[in-house]
Parts: sequence; C-alpha cells; structure tokens
Amino acid sequence: MNIRPLDETLSISPQLSPAELPSLAARGYRSVISNRPDGEAPGQPAAAEIAAAAEAAGLEFRHIPVVGGAIGEAQVAAFKAALENLPGPILGFCRSGARTTMLWALACSGKRPADELIAAARSAGLDLGGLRPRLEGRG
Repeated sequence: MNIRPLDETLSISPQLSPAELPSLAARGYRSVISNRPDGEAPGQPAAAEIAAAAEAAGLEFRHIPVVGGAIGEAQVAAFKAALENLPGPILGFCRSGARTTMLWALACSGKRPADELIAAARSAGLDLGGLRPRLEGRG
C-alpha cells in the first residue's frame, strides 16, 4: 500500500483491495473513505465489496464518489462531514489519491491557508497549484 499522510487525521492512497482492509485496521486506521465511482476501470472492486471488507475489519466506511475534474459542493460538504464525524485516523482513496486530496483541501479551505494545504499535498506527491483560486475563494 502506498499510504501518504496529508495531516494528523487523513492519509491517502491509490485504489484499495478488500484484502487490504484488515492490514489498515492493524495499522490503526479506524475509517475508510472511497472517492472512486464504481465501474471506473475494469477489475476495480465495487464500493459494496470494500464496505463489506471494512465492516469485517472493524472499520467505518463512506463512499463519496467523484468524477475527476467535476468536484461539486455537495461532494465537498459530504467529505467535510465525513472528516468531522468518522473516527480517525482515516484513509481516503481513489484511483491515485488526487481526488481525495482535492476534496480534503476544499473541505479544509477557509480554516487553513491555501499555501498550507498546497504544501501538504505537495509533500504527499500531488500538485494542487491549479486549485489555488478555488481554495482562496472559500471562506
């Protein structure tokens, strides 16, 4: 697993398999958020499969699917609520971790400076520079 922390509450990773969920629980994670729509790629496990494996491993699970390049306010609000209500630490995933990182940054904007969010994403290997206007416009 390629797990990268964004802050003390949330880490990101690429697509998870159901078989990896017990290992996440053993590492101390308490919740999982999937941001990948079902059927996005051949062979991708369905959210229901991941949810069942998460439950079996004692993890909370949320599915907040996002199509790349189309993150709406409803999805940002749902992600923010998940961060506030799920027990942490939380692992969020999508195909690469980029959509999860964008959702996190948008959910945290207004409370944290854009520079800080962009730097945290950069330390996880992702460039959110193009999201700066949207991050700075939130409050």
